[in-house]
Amino acid sequence: MSLASRLRHRAKKVLAGLCLPIFMALPAPAVLAQEQAGRADDAMEIMESFNQQLLEEQELYELTDEDKRTILFFMGIALLLLLVVTAYLGVSMVVFGKEVFVAHMISAGLTVTLGLAHAVTAVVWFFPF
Repeated sequence: MSLASRLRHRAKKVLAGLCLPIFMALPAPAVLAQEQAGRADDAMEIMESFNQQLLEEQELYELTDEDKRTILFFMGIALLLLLVVTAYLGVSMVVFGKEVFVAHMISAGLTVTLGLAHAVTAVVWFFPF
């Protein structure tokens, strides 16, 4: 045997001695596939439990139609009161000459804002899309 062939033979033995423990430590592809399938099932179960918990919490905070109508009713009462105050301030300013222009403008701004909020809320909650 020549020196080159002995070196090659010895290199093969060393390489086999180094790689064999590495290959023994690696799981087989079938085992990996089973583990990944098990992990996917576990992940699906975890996501399903989170989704179930989210639905339960969402049902707790969901408003019924009766609650929505009550909210709109109180918004309407506040809107009517602001409208009356705005009209009173406008009449007292024009007819009686009182200096209430700033209060009248603030009241008018609040009336318009609440009126828009009331209308948008009613359309979003009750308009059949």
